[in-house]
Amino acid sequence: MKKLLLAAAVLAVLAVVVVASQNRPTAVTAAGPGGGFGGLEPGDKNPWTGTRPNAGNGQFQFAVVSDRTGGHREKVFSKAVQQVNLLQPEFVMSVGDLIEGYSTKEDVVAAEWDQFDGYVKKFQAPFFYVPGNHDLTNEMQSKMWGQRYGKRYYSFTYEKCLFLCLNSETPPDEMGTIDPEQREWVKTTLAANRDARWTFVFLHKPIWTAKDLTKNGWGAVEEALGGRKYTVFCGHVHRYQKFVRNGNNYYQLATTGGGSKLRGVEYGEFDHVAWITMKADAPLIANVMLDGILPENLREPESDETGVVRKMLPTHLAKATVLLDGQPLARATVALHKFGKDKTGKDVYSYVADGLTDAAGVVPFSTYTKSDGVPVGQYTVTVAKTGRGYYDGEEPPKNTIPTRYATPGASPLRVEVKEGANEFRLELRSQN
Repeated sequence: MKKLLLAAAVLAVLAVVVVASQNRPTAVTAAGPGGGFGGLEPGDKNPWTGTRPNAGNGQFQFAVVSDRTGGHREKVFSKAVQQVNLLQPEFVMSVGDLIEGYSTKEDVVAAEWDQFDGYVKKFQAPFFYVPGNHDLTNEMQSKMWGQRYGKRYYSFTYEKCLFLCLNSETPPDEMGTIDPEQREWVKTTLAANRDARWTFVFLHKPIWTAKDLTKNGWGAVEEALGGRKYTVFCGHVHRYQKFVRNGNNYYQLATTGGGSKLRGVEYGEFDHVAWITMKADAPLIANVMLDGILPENLREPESDETGVVRKMLPTHLAKATVLLDGQPLARATVALHKFGKDKTGKDVYSYVADGLTDAAGVVPFSTYTKSDGVPVGQYTVTVAKTGRGYYDGEEPPKNTIPTRYATPGASPLRVEVKEGANEFRLELRSQN
């Protein structure tokens, strides 16, 4: 009898334990093989969509900052460093124009580098320098770069990917060049890394847009890159644009504090960092706008970074309606040029203001900031479909507007901006 009572008691205790275990939350256990989720007990129906993490297989993430200078604005790049730290990339790349430069005074240039170095030391991830024209303007600046940072071009590998950091600057050449020695280095480096699963290229200028790619060396670089998967990043123009060449993506980034009218996505003018996630088969590119990166307290980082003080003339609102053969001309770049003469008496035209026409052919002009207008004066007007503001990834459309309208010296279009609000009507003809 005692044995029967004891057995009944044991069964009752076991029943309570079973019921309790069914109602108790599943304990957190170590992740299974491959870094999966631990502690999940699948059933016929599950409140989750899968158990394979979006990670592994060589996946990694890095950030690319763009032009900081060329009329840099205060408290942008220095804040961007702290904002990028919130994203926690594994490392940070650059595409040049890190200081204002354009000086022959060593103390001025050294102070600018000291300031910049002070900012990048606050990155919580390694930062890789790439030179721009503001950084290597002249022989003195080129020498200082060598004294401070050594190599002007270099490479490294990470997770079986190859990273090429190139130098498109050869003072006093302002057009952008990959010099012969560097071309050979690119060829040798690529040959030594034939098995790289992806190649990333970083340089300052989009020199593939030049007319003679043999002369500037980019043709040799593309030839050496032939047959492999790669992605190119550059800056310099302060306007976002995507090119597709030889089946590969080339990204011209906007700014991370550099001079910009900040007219938004339509113009490709904004402050951002490019966020790259390297997947098993290809990279994913995300443009992360700086004004969308905030810490948990929603407060912008503090900064004492000063900007360049620009000399700005008073501007007056100005817009134009542009017609081609009587029909509204959409997505054309309309620019105003100031006419003058140089010391030799030669005609010169200074680019002053511009804008993109909308579907109705209407364009608001911007000189310093978005739709701020134009200084008083007489201007020659050019109109062309140049791809300016083109950002959706296809090659820019061919110019369908007669070429005479695209060159200041040939364009018959004239306007005069006066004080107050100005409205113009520009009528273009496809035939003379």
